Amino acid sequence: MITLVFAAACAGTFCGASLYVNLVEHPARVSCGTELAVREFAPSYQRATVMQASLALAALLFGLAAAWQASDGIVAVAAVLLGAVVPFTLVVILPTNRQLLDQSLDRNSARARALLGRWNRLHAVRSVLSAVAFALFLWRLALHAKG
Repeated sequence: MITLVFAAACAGTFCGASLYVNLVEHPARVSCGTELAVREFAPSYQRATVMQASLALAALLFGLAAAWQASDGIVAVAAVLLGAVVPFTLVVILPTNRQLLDQSLDRNSARARALLGRWNRLHAVRSVLSAVAFALFLWRLALHAKG
């Protein structure tokens, strides 16, 4: 059960950070104007990448180990949902990230503003996936604690 606790802890931390970015950091960034938002995106992105990738992969591995130990398919689903944020990020979000980080982007343009909006919507998918995974991990923890 300790692996399930670690999976839930990693998922909860990822989920909290992801929701914070969508609901607090990104709206605050954008409220300062498009040019500043694009400028701030780069250091924020670089710092968040290592933390969020590590948490997602740790939750995936701990979750799969917990699923195997407990023969619990729901835990495996939760692990895969959280692990799915990594390929989703690499395949779906990374092109937008690259455009936002491109030095030739006019930081005050309508295109930059549209990219910031698109990025936040795509990032929200990560928040939803992690929230569902976290809720499933908590549900299974509660059931395992009872039984």
